[in-house]
Amino acid sequence: MPLTCNINSRGRTFRLICGLVLTAAGVLMLLFWAPGHGLWRWLAGVCVLVAGLVGLFEAYNSWCVMRAMGFKTRW
Repeated sequence: MPLTCNINSRGRTFRLICGLVLTAAGVLMLLFWAPGHGLWRWLAGVCVLVAGLVGLFEAYNSWCVMRAMGFKTRW
């Protein structure tokens, strides 16, 4: 099933910025915050990293998963 464009350039820019920030935060969490500590810190870092990668995927494809499910988003 091909992804159809469901966001405009403003939404794409917003998702790109959020994706870059979350991806960077996730990498930093996994490199500096999680090592030597419990499993929860690792899981938190991985979740933040995955959220950032999803944002980058949405920006690249001009497609929003929330809009595809029928939710209205601001951007």
